Amino acid sequence: MQANQPTQLPIDQIAATGFVADMPLHFADQEYAARKDLARSALQAAGLEALLMFAPESHYWISGYDTFGFAMFQCMVLTARGDLHLLTRTPDLRQAQLTSTLGDSEIHIWQDIEGAYPATDLARLLADLGVSGPIGYESDTAGLTDRNGRMLHRALPGLIDASDLIRALRRVKSPAEIAMHRRAAALSDDALDQAIAMARPGAFEGDILAAMQGAVFKGGGDYAGNEFILGSGPGALLCRYYSGRRHLDAEDQLTLEWSGAYARYHAAMMRTVLVGRATDHHRRMHAAAVEALEACEAAIRPGQPMGDVYDAHARVFDAHGLSHARLRACGYGMGAVYNPIWVDFPMFYQGNPLIMKAGQVFFLHMILMDSDAGKAMTLGHSVLVGETGIERLSRHGLGLILND
Repeated sequence: MQANQPTQLPIDQIAATGFVADMPLHFADQEYAARKDLARSALQAAGLEALLMFAPESHYWISGYDTFGFAMFQCMVLTARGDLHLLTRTPDLRQAQLTSTLGDSEIHIWQDIEGAYPATDLARLLADLGVSGPIGYESDTAGLTDRNGRMLHRALPGLIDASDLIRALRRVKSPAEIAMHRRAAALSDDALDQAIAMARPGAFEGDILAAMQGAVFKGGGDYAGNEFILGSGPGALLCRYYSGRRHLDAEDQLTLEWSGAYARYHAAMMRTVLVGRATDHHRRMHAAAVEALEACEAAIRPGQPMGDVYDAHARVFDAHGLSHARLRACGYGMGAVYNPIWVDFPMFYQGNPLIMKAGQVFFLHMILMDSDAGKAMTLGHSVLVGETGIERLSRHGLGLILND
């Protein structure tokens, strides 16, 4: 099929599904309406006539639409008039009907056939909506691959990058969203309870991981935006998931980074659990991590730049002689996010000028990986920014976890 041939199939030409949405959305209609009004105002302020949303987080935030179908070509269109439409594939038709605020007339399907060129369908949809002025789009997302991006620009030249338009609106959470983060944090705590109970000499990493993930599912939670991180022995010095499982030694170290997820909202945590005994070096690293975490919490204030938090983290670790073991970032935003990672940017790094605001949720992680000594120590949890400071979302304290 040539690029200029239509591939979009109207809903009324698809066999009737008899599908009835019988599950509620996660938020009230008024909340979604308020979000759309905020987005439309931001769109108008940016001088754009339409925004092409490719980030699944944007789709979810503005309409509730919940799918991993963003792995294919999928776009949600918001116009300056407030029109909201979705272009997607047939497998996501019912997904959109069930999980979003969109009506059937606002869901458009492109066909899976050889030579399909969905960017042309998108251009046609924009023309049908009367869009003729400047168009923004989201490029900074896993929802738009380079290949699909090149196809998009061929069909719609002159697009303006507006990747931060919805992301900026999502950073400050509504009361209803904060409630979701609290549920996620409770699930993170439940997962840690399981890990502490099971991390003993001889324990199998796979059993610990299964118990942690199981606690989230049993609590009504979701898969997190990336895999839970678990590593013992030398693997405790890694802060990424890797394939392979081992049994814990009589004396061991177990690094865990995980997040409960509820309605896609996250509240990540991080701990290093010691098995058998705690070396003096482990104890010194833990004391430094507690001091650094408390310094970072004190640095989080509405109206202050995010770089202040990183500076507090670095200052403490460097004073303890641990500059060689620390990382170049110490946390990041939390939100309703999708694979491949649960990071909801921005991050705490040196010189970040972005101003913090009340209503944001951040994950603070104090990570020490001392390769020379072969020792790891981590400490982290999620916090809510208030008008004058932070609230810890976790019920767990900061004490050293030691199991024998």
